[in-house]
Amino acid sequence: MRRLFPLTLLAALVACRGGDGPSGSDTADAGTRYGLGRPADAQFVARLDTDIDPSGAALPAGRGTAAEGAVLYAAQCAMCHGAEGLGMPPAFPRLLGRDPKAEDFTFASDHKLPKTIGNYWPYATTLFDYIRRAMPLTAPGSLTDDQVYALTAYLLAADGVIPKETTLDAAALAAVKMPYTDRFIWSAEAGSQDRD
Repeated sequence: MRRLFPLTLLAALVACRGGDGPSGSDTADAGTRYGLGRPADAQFVARLDTDIDPSGAALPAGRGTAAEGAVLYAAQCAMCHGAEGLGMPPAFPRLLGRDPKAEDFTFASDHKLPKTIGNYWPYATTLFDYIRRAMPLTAPGSLTDDQVYALTAYLLAADGVIPKETTLDAAALAAVKMPYTDRFIWSAEAGSQDRD
């Protein structure tokens, strides 16, 4: 029975392939169409093109405060990351809790140091980008931009990166400098762009 499944799967893939190439060989012609999918139009691509780079140049309009974010965190995030942001290992990582030992930035040799937002993340814009695309786990991408700004403000304030009274918008978030940005060493493969 174990050998039958892979053979059945292989036969199904060959049948779906749409025929051999013009020479009858096993390699399909580059122009062969399989009748699957559709061309991606500009509107579809725009909906997916939501990533935010370190400069924050593509941050959307909106605003949020840490106080608003605290309410959202309790409702949307605490079930996985814990009420205090300490995580629920092994599945859900710790978000908050800067460790004074992290100032030595010995993450490569001390794997027990928590890689929390304030300890380890090099850019605040990355936090916004990740929350916007991937959270909450049960409904990724469902938060409004205002809600993402609020959650970002709450998490940064809770980890002592920004004052608790800060209101984040595109300009304010792009201006946030994370505590250990300068401790990262960028590889040549990452390009020579200025990361400050």
